[in-house]
Amino acid sequence: MNSTYLKVALAQSNFILGDLLGNCKKIVDDARVAYENGARLLVTPELSLTGYPPEDLLFRDAFIQAVNEHIDLLCKELAQFKDLFVIVGHPSRIKNKSQVLLNNCVSVISNGAVIASYAKQFLPNSEVFDEVRYFSPGNQTCVFEAHGIKVGLIICEDIWHEGPAQEAKKAGAELLIIPNASPFHMEKTYLRKDILKKQILDIQIPAIYVNLVGGQDELVFDGASFAMNSQGELVDEAPQFIEQLRFLDFKNGDILSSNLTPAKSTEQQVYEALVLGVKDYLGKNGFPGAIIGLSGGVDSALVLAIAVDALGADRVRAVMMPSRYTADISWIDAKDMANRLGVQYDEMPISPMFDAFESSLSKEFAGLSPDATEENIQARIRGTLLMALSNKSGKIVLTTGNKSEMAVGYCTLYGDMAGGFAVIKDVVKTLVYRLCHYRNSISPVIPKRIITRAPSAELRPDQKDQDSLPPYEVLDAILEHYMENDMPIETLLSSGFSQADVDKVTRLIKINEYKRRQSPIGVRITRRAFGRDWRYPITSKFRA
Repeated sequence: MNSTYLKVALAQSNFILGDLLGNCKKIVDDARVAYENGARLLVTPELSLTGYPPEDLLFRDAFIQAVNEHIDLLCKELAQFKDLFVIVGHPSRIKNKSQVLLNNCVSVISNGAVIASYAKQFLPNSEVFDEVRYFSPGNQTCVFEAHGIKVGLIICEDIWHEGPAQEAKKAGAELLIIPNASPFHMEKTYLRKDILKKQILDIQIPAIYVNLVGGQDELVFDGASFAMNSQGELVDEAPQFIEQLRFLDFKNGDILSSNLTPAKSTEQQVYEALVLGVKDYLGKNGFPGAIIGLSGGVDSALVLAIAVDALGADRVRAVMMPSRYTADISWIDAKDMANRLGVQYDEMPISPMFDAFESSLSKEFAGLSPDATEENIQARIRGTLLMALSNKSGKIVLTTGNKSEMAVGYCTLYGDMAGGFAVIKDVVKTLVYRLCHYRNSISPVIPKRIITRAPSAELRPDQKDQDSLPPYEVLDAILEHYMENDMPIETLLSSGFSQADVDKVTRLIKINEYKRRQSPIGVRITRRAFGRDWRYPITSKFRA
């Protein structure tokens, strides 16, 4: 039996994309702590040096040159930790005959030099991924020896395919290391474990899965790094959505640790993803705080709670902008919630401005009945006010539209869509309510009436959302099947949805593509969001 021993450190870290020097420092700091705690192998996530995904920065020669320089810097800085092996992710150019190719690589640095490298073999090109645009696939196995133990390397997508793990085992690997940059969506943690378990049951060696954590534009990486023993049993799991340097013991051919994180509900996972997405978007881009149009409705209430949990009450401002159609309970509940959270709260009535618009347009609108035009004017007044406050203060406006509204165009361009970051853009209305109940289970920050009253945009007398839309339970179910899972209309109808509801929802999804193209980005929490993984043409006659 193998009697060798290796203590492994997992760096579930939050790297800032493009901050090569800062990322180097983070890796070196983790290496120091790992070394002092007896670890002799440190694993960092996929593309840890650059952050993920670098996108078109990879086309710039200056970026690749800077990467190479910082690899050299890492070698020098890590040389102080004698016999420590550090796995670092980075892009790497290689010459292949007359071509110069770019690989998605991990390199092993030890005693001041790169001693081994591995290039990712399977490049994801679906959902939010387009690595084929940037990288060429590798075709070589990498197994290196660390303190008498043969360690195999593969990267992220490679574990989802037959081949790389098996080849590493054939090359003598006793332990499999998998650096990842795997973004969160609901149920993703279970998928990762199922995939790795199937691979381990085939190759019969233990594996360590180290994942990136943090927000990067619309993506949120949840960490949730984990390890499985040679029988495919989960023996270690890091918490989601926080940075952590974690230690494992590899001895006698297997992982001995047994430190599992309690499972979280879907609502808790989604809420924490939204909080981290807001925190990192504002923090990494240098915004001093956030402004939210607080209406007394459930969507803006949820966004306000998320913003305060992400940034702190002192960095969040809530602005109530009532009109002639705003119900008294909306005023009362909005102010109540702002007081509960301790944020700056202001009221800016829009009626005088709306009256001025109506007066200016009276000749143009003479003889015409009020319609969505007047509703949109109110929304655009509010958008203008919020953006003016944003410009003066430097704080970013967080929009409050949800996925159900974004899908069917129940939102106003340059109105409630005006802002810099759409927090709940990928959260359907029924999930909005579930998240409000979850947040109130921690502390009752959202007044009960906000959650229980019928939703309304309050842009005309006695308006209710369901005057214009199917019930949200129906709308959201159609969205899940049609938009997220590509279910054909015929199948929707045979599943029991009414012809009228299916026709209305699918038509509205199609004709409102032009609006969504002009909306701010927002946190992705489903398998398919309206963003980088939804690329439908605006001009198209096809609907099925």
